[in-house]
Amino acid sequence: QVQLVESGGGLVQAGGSLRLSCVISGSTVSSGVMGWFRQTPGKEREFVAASTWSGLKYYEDLVRGRFTISRDNAKNTVYLQMNSLKPEDTAVYYCAASPRTFYQIRSLYAVSSYDYWGQGTQVTVSS
Repeated sequence: QVQLVESGGGLVQAGGSLRLSCVISGSTVSSGVMGWFRQTPGKEREFVAASTWSGLKYYEDLVRGRFTISRDNAKNTVYLQMNSLKPEDTAVYYCAASPRTFYQIRSLYAVSSYDYWGQGTQVTVSS
């Protein structure tokens, strides 16, 4: 059974940094695409970043240059380093996993492309 467990969320002032971690259990996704999404009340879950097993990285425009996704395949862990945080980054952040490779996945940016999800971790950025 695949499980994703996130950690690292919290309260930070604008301009600060946080690092989110997501540990994945279940070998079926260890070589697939990993992603981070976020959601605020009343809005749809939106793409933040994704990483392929080989290290290709993709970012949503509003976070590019401030956020960095990385993964340690040996530890089945994916990270999201968030720098220069802004109040508008406040959201629940979700780790997501797909067993499909970059060439198999329909869209890195779509919620529906990911089969497994973490429970979410709250990130709050105060002004």
